[in-house]
Amino acid sequence: MAFLRAKKDRGFRSNRGCGAAILPVRGGLHAGGTGMEASTHLQTRGAILYVVDMQTFKALVVETADPYTAQVRPASMDELPPGDVLVRVAYSSLNYKDGLAITGAGKVVRSFPMVPGIDLAGTVLESASPDYKPGDEVILTGWGLGERHWGGLAELARVRAEWLVPLPQGLTLQQAMGIGTAGFTAMLAVMALEAHAIGKTKEVLVTGAAGGVGSLATALLAHLGYRVVASTGRMAEEGYLKSLGAAEILERAVLAAPPKPLESERFGGAVDTVGGAVLAGVLPRMAYGGSVAACGNAGGVKLETTVFPFILRGVNLLGIDSVMCPKEKRLLAWQRLAHELPRPLLEATMQTASLEEVPELAQAILKGQVRGRVVVRLA
Repeated sequence: MAFLRAKKDRGFRSNRGCGAAILPVRGGLHAGGTGMEASTHLQTRGAILYVVDMQTFKALVVETADPYTAQVRPASMDELPPGDVLVRVAYSSLNYKDGLAITGAGKVVRSFPMVPGIDLAGTVLESASPDYKPGDEVILTGWGLGERHWGGLAELARVRAEWLVPLPQGLTLQQAMGIGTAGFTAMLAVMALEAHAIGKTKEVLVTGAAGGVGSLATALLAHLGYRVVASTGRMAEEGYLKSLGAAEILERAVLAAPPKPLESERFGGAVDTVGGAVLAGVLPRMAYGGSVAACGNAGGVKLETTVFPFILRGVNLLGIDSVMCPKEKRLLAWQRLAHELPRPLLEATMQTASLEEVPELAQAILKGQVRGRVVVRLA
């Protein structure tokens, strides 16, 4: 298959008034020519047409070779998994789970070969679903992408329509991946805390605050008017975290040290992205009726605590899952992100990388050496 790209001039606007629309062309396409249906559709809008050959595309592929390897290589359309929507990926991102998948450090990948990448944002090329048409800009996070289904670290993705979310008005595709699973998870955590009425009279704690979820949770909560205490093991990031709105920085070692069954009441709410000993140190410090939204395990999956925070202070431990989140909640979270996450704060968390740089960055993210969000440019 080949595709026609419609380059804007004053007579043509893509679906969102920016960038270029890409439409599939079947039959009648040859060197110097165009498919009649697409040609008529676009030329009536004064578009300039040129052909994009997508018989093969670039992808980061994890193989089962011994040793476990991940390399950027050409992939063919025939290798794509089943799905009813074909997306031209513009941007993906690098998450902790992607680091595990790319390096083989965790049993994330369920079948081989696999393209990692739990996020993607791009433009629909083909759709068998009435919900989407060529030219639509879409986001996909979770649903087993990059684990059981080829993911976002490739120029093309074939996916199920029900997994997609339309790009919210006001966001670019690049900004959407600056948010990605990390920001989506952060918003779900904020929504969970709001649902438990944590209020603003007590401080809110964010652990792992210099990471992707932590950075965006800090920015969101501060923008919403909470006094945010940001915990990190990288005290050199104090300036960065305060630029996102953190009022105070708390060294991770304070939380990771073995706690008393109950410490002094301090926090009305918390977003924990670390798990393990850090989460165990957060719970005894929660105020009466406080809530902790737990969404990470980089610090370990084992939780050693007592029942006292729960039975003596009525503390709530709220599990946050972004992978299988229902569509209605997804749409609400993305709409809120588009309207409530200040763009300057989002941009401050973002760095952009090429696909070829991802394997090295995957090692770094597992070592806690990546600040904020890595957006992977594919288009």
